[in-house]
Amino acid sequence: MRTTSRGLIAALALTPLLAGCFAPGDSDAGAGSGGRLRVALAVPPVQALSPYSNDATVLSKLSVAEGLTALDKNGTAEPALAKSWKQDSATTWTFELRKAEFQDGTELTAQSVVDALDHAGAAKPKPRVLSDVSLTAKAEDADTVTLTTKSPDPVLPLRLASPALAILSAKAYAKDGAVSPVGTGTGPFEITRLNGKTKATLDRFDGYWGGKAKAPGIDVSWVADGTARANALRGGEADIAEWIPTAQAKLLDKKTRHEVPSVRTDSLILNTGSGLFTDAGLRAAAREAVDGSALVDSVFGGYADPAQGLFGPAVPWAADKRVEVTGRTKAATAAEVKTGTKGRTLRLATYTNRAELPEAATVLQQQLEKAGFTVKQDVREYTQMEGDLLAGKYDALVFSRVTLLDTGDAVDYLASDFTSEGVYNIAGLKNTAVDKAIRAAAAERDTRSRQEKIMRAEAEILRTDAVVPLVHEQAVQGIAADVEGVILDPRERSLIDVDTRLK
Repeated sequence: MRTTSRGLIAALALTPLLAGCFAPGDSDAGAGSGGRLRVALAVPPVQALSPYSNDATVLSKLSVAEGLTALDKNGTAEPALAKSWKQDSATTWTFELRKAEFQDGTELTAQSVVDALDHAGAAKPKPRVLSDVSLTAKAEDADTVTLTTKSPDPVLPLRLASPALAILSAKAYAKDGAVSPVGTGTGPFEITRLNGKTKATLDRFDGYWGGKAKAPGIDVSWVADGTARANALRGGEADIAEWIPTAQAKLLDKKTRHEVPSVRTDSLILNTGSGLFTDAGLRAAAREAVDGSALVDSVFGGYADPAQGLFGPAVPWAADKRVEVTGRTKAATAAEVKTGTKGRTLRLATYTNRAELPEAATVLQQQLEKAGFTVKQDVREYTQMEGDLLAGKYDALVFSRVTLLDTGDAVDYLASDFTSEGVYNIAGLKNTAVDKAIRAAAAERDTRSRQEKIMRAEAEILRTDAVVPLVHEQAVQGIAADVEGVILDPRERSLIDVDTRLK
């Protein structure tokens, strides 16, 4: 059985609430399988579940595709498609593959790994996880791959656990650069049908190297409205509903409500590249105007903590290593704000997929207007606005970000979101001191020293006022009482695996 799944389940999975049995007449009851799982997910696909987009986490949440490595409950890399690895030099690593097959019946080989990683490196835009590294893959023999980086990358095994670096079969990759995980992964569940941005059908893949899944399949619905997701769970139309809005959480039966410490931080991102907030004094005025602690009870119903920085309580080493932020620009006064923004409106964006964000935006609008800004909101579903966000068409964004999503290593998040060449740099930040601090953290091999340099980089980022942390969220997952084996993952990368089933 897969080591990763077992490790996670031991620490994070739900224990059975009742002694269950399989549905009468289930033809696969002998394999321990119950009925199909019905899952309501929050964020509809942006790019047809391409691993090179934000859709990548769906592939890991539903156990569709895998990388060479995976993360255990402590965020340490452990075997997945690679059964072992060793570091040959500061820039070279060798990975030995396990025997596995793709869902289209072809075999996993070293060349298929090379091809998959080459496609990821050539993608435009490049996946966030590769934003700060140049990676070359070479097949040494049928089941041995050598990976080389231009500069030392001490967290390469963590990086390879990213859902964006999932290894798919050759037929996944089209000549035009499109990538399809439909029937091309190696996980225990195979996507057999994808209906646009609304539904997907997954069936158990019986050729999975880690053993047969206990559920025969998964029926996925994307439901952007959080109240609708909660209602689907209460009404028996969904077995699992992710990201239950805090306003709905206490309305759920206690047996179906599961609170998870989260590495998710909600922030106000300010566009430093164009518009109002190219002015550092106006950014400082916005930072002083907003008060995230006011959101904890009024918006999040207590399921959040006031932000201490970019990293919250679910990142246990952050608090003791936090660096004081000094040297910030003096904030413009309300009169100076009105003068500096005369005739210009602050375009404040957020999205509906997380139900709390529009309400938080309304509170922040009131706070900003007290500071002299004229504010207009733009609230839409995330997939409708991602292109505009990356193109810098807003002045500010109320944003919810899983800070350890891509690799489990904070440097990757900082590099993609805040470096001058970052592929997810919504703030448009280009700051030499920030770039230098993040590069220093990326080059550090010692874990403790790396963490200290990450926190120095955090201070450099916060000094620019490109981002104003608001709250650290606590996730609420809705799970029917007759479901067991759901993974409660603070990193929000895992949800269903081979052991998840109806009783």
